[in-house]
Amino acid sequence: MSFPSLVEFLTHNRDRLIKGPIAILLIEDDAAVTETLAHHFKAGFRLILALSPEPLPQKLIPEEAAARIVNLRHDSRRNDAHVTAVNRVLEAVPDDTWLYYGYNAEFLFYPFSESRTVGEMLAFHAEERRRAMLTYVIDLYAPDLERFPNAVSIDEAMFDRTGYYALGRQDRNGHQKERQLDFHGGLRWRFEEHVPPDRRRIDRIALFRSQPKLRLLLDHRFNDEEYNTYSCPWHNNLTAAIASFRVAKALVRNPGSREHIRSFRWRNSYPFRWNSQQLMDFGLMEPGQWF
Repeated sequence: MSFPSLVEFLTHNRDRLIKGPIAILLIEDDAAVTETLAHHFKAGFRLILALSPEPLPQKLIPEEAAARIVNLRHDSRRNDAHVTAVNRVLEAVPDDTWLYYGYNAEFLFYPFSESRTVGEMLAFHAEERRRAMLTYVIDLYAPDLERFPNAVSIDEAMFDRTGYYALGRQDRNGHQKERQLDFHGGLRWRFEEHVPPDRRRIDRIALFRSQPKLRLLLDHRFNDEEYNTYSCPWHNNLTAAIASFRVAKALVRNPGSREHIRSFRWRNSYPFRWNSQQLMDFGLMEPGQWF
């Protein structure tokens, strides 16, 4: 099976990049790979770039989605893997192409995602003159680490229903940035002693539209400040959520934290229902003016 590099594919297959939305999925390990690919296929992405250091076994790629999924060689385990991948795609796609990026064992949800495609949602967002969308990364975790030692359980996933907060984002001179906040919560907040300070935020600009000279930065923000805002100046906009096992996986894998964590469950743990309404009910994303 062909396994070209990301750069090779972008160089020789420009015709496949003509129309979005395009999903960039960084495959770091074997956790929930099939489920991740299937979820984003069902969301309506026209092309899914599955980036991995080694070829994915064919059995992990959903048969019904195979025509839209391209497995490409990329060192997705590097700390800056998202930066190099996204910026190379940005350089290759036409202007105004909608892109999304995430990791395996992460699942994009947006308002009414069960009945509307991601393309429909982004078309409305563009009509509101928005070129990027704020997403909250909501930590998922298994209820029992003895039964699920990698902290991943699709059928029994849990999340924190409370404990989320926002702080004003300041520029280098200590002034408040307009319409920008740093959001915190979930496992990063509860186990912050095991999480580096620069990785404690749960906000990510994961949906965005390409434009000349746009670049993703290491901290999941962009070099264009308007892309980092949560809404336009005149009313609230759509936001989305990414249900993610990534932090839970890291906490049980890393030597510095795994010996100190017996369970992720606490009094505010709640079963994750895998639907957008639950996330809206808990205030973890909002429809804005999209009804």
